[in-house]
Amino acid sequence: MSEANSTQLQPAQAVEQTGPRSIKEIIADLSKPVNSQRLKVRVEERRNGRSGDVKKIELPYLPWYQAVRYLDNYAPGWRYEIRSVNQIGDKLVMTVRIVIPCAEGEVWREASALEPIQGNGFGDAATNAESAALRRAAAKFGLALYLYDK
Repeated sequence: MSEANSTQLQPAQAVEQTGPRSIKEIIADLSKPVNSQRLKVRVEERRNGRSGDVKKIELPYLPWYQAVRYLDNYAPGWRYEIRSVNQIGDKLVMTVRIVIPCAEGEVWREASALEPIQGNGFGDAATNAESAALRRAAAKFGLALYLYDK
């Protein structure tokens, strides 16, 4: 593991040794900037409404499997469930919930994602919607939330 990786993803205190952590402590840990090597970048084209010019922008994001690693590390015992899957027109809408056990009890956040059923990108609509919803629910606990500011 590189030095950059080891300084940015430190293990949370063991639950067995200290008891459950407060949600405030968990959110503080999840809100720390993630190691930039764990991010991926998606390139999107945006059209300027006035001129019609197309501009390519880079959008960094934390892949779902990296989000799972951070949750495993900083929110031991967390769980996840798909709450609903619906079709609206030609789109699939999925809502998920992340539950984190903590000193205050269980705290949960939900998020949804909308994906075209006949998308032309990588993966199918359900997989893409689940990935996006998981990342958004984790962001509601602070994980990589700062990426949405850009």
